Amino acid sequence: MFVDIAQITVKAGNGGNGCVSFHREKYVAAGGPDGGDGGDGGSVILCADSSLSTLMDFRYRKKFCAQNGADGRGGKMSGKRGEDLIIRVPKGTLVKDTATGAIIADLSKEGDTFVAAKGGSGGWGNARFATPTRQAPNFAKSGRMGKTREITLELKLIADVGLIGFPNVGKSTILSVVSHARPKIADYHFTTLVPNLGVVRIGDGSMVVADIPGIIEGAHKGAGLGHEFLRHIERTRLLVHVVDVSGSEGRNPIEDFDIINSELSRYSAVLAEKNQVIAANKTDVSTELLAEFTEEMEKRGFKVFAISAAAGKGLNELMNYCYNTLKTIPVPEFDVVEIDEDDAKDESFTVEFTDGVYVVSGDVIYNLVNSTNFDDNESLSYFQRTLRRLGVIDELEKAGIAEGDTVRLFDVEFEYNK
Repeated sequence: MFVDIAQITVKAGNGGNGCVSFHREKYVAAGGPDGGDGGDGGSVILCADSSLSTLMDFRYRKKFCAQNGADGRGGKMSGKRGEDLIIRVPKGTLVKDTATGAIIADLSKEGDTFVAAKGGSGGWGNARFATPTRQAPNFAKSGRMGKTREITLELKLIADVGLIGFPNVGKSTILSVVSHARPKIADYHFTTLVPNLGVVRIGDGSMVVADIPGIIEGAHKGAGLGHEFLRHIERTRLLVHVVDVSGSEGRNPIEDFDIINSELSRYSAVLAEKNQVIAANKTDVSTELLAEFTEEMEKRGFKVFAISAAAGKGLNELMNYCYNTLKTIPVPEFDVVEIDEDDAKDESFTVEFTDGVYVVSGDVIYNLVNSTNFDDNESLSYFQRTLRRLGVIDELEKAGIAEGDTVRLFDVEFEYNK
């Protein structure tokens, strides 16, 4: 089954906790702290793979989690780093942030990678906190949480040329004649339900041609399978607009041409501006409307090729023209929003007054609370200094906190004293 869009959740591994340990060895006095650091959590990485052609693998599996880092150990031994989770996706996959809709990665080339969720950094062991005045720290840092992100994978097939037009105008027949592709061909509408790709050889060169399933009026609103079909045109550099000039289905070819272009412009201004060449097909059936159609299209500045896909007439000239035209058209690019995955820089937090309690939240606060031994004076002192350094005390005072008010940091509550 061809699947070209999927929503998944990716969860990076948490960093391992730092270890609280003291050196113990026979005949060695006052060995000192030797707790090792926790290992970093594994990241979730997307990788473009040209051997894949669909997002079918994501139809049922929706959550992907990388491995957590291992905790540190005594003897200054660091925990093992969590293994990265590599998720392979088809070449041509766009990655969007589901919440914002912003494109955060374009995996258009073989081997392109994107870190969709970065693993949390490992916490420091107590050996890191030893100073001349704090020779036996009884606390360590917990590992940071791995990032969690909901993303949308959207496959836009990579083709140089896209064949567009109404259903049953001969697009699949054209592709089958000019390439080794074997799309389903029959004399009824929507024979083609998924895009088909074929490689067309031109001398020593080649180009990829996509047979886009038939577009109908209202496609920009999703009529037929509008959005699913139109999506795959966005990566193409040149459109071959296939029109049935025989009038065999009782439609006017000029009106057909205008309807399709109206759908393209309503879906996306980018599609409306793509270069087009016209393939006036089914000239083996009738040429009665060909002259009028060609005259009108040439007035509008379009190049028209009279062809018969069934008889193989005019296709070589059409393909040669497309191949030479492609040399002048740049490869389309998508605007990608860069995201900062460096969790070490994230020291943001919020202060809210809820039900008579000042609630302080944020990943940095969560990690600080989990790293603190509240029964140890040195650990508690470090906790208080860190809150002040982060600006938590200043923000509480700006929020109007008074002596004796309650402050909650996740599952820990304090009475505020200056």
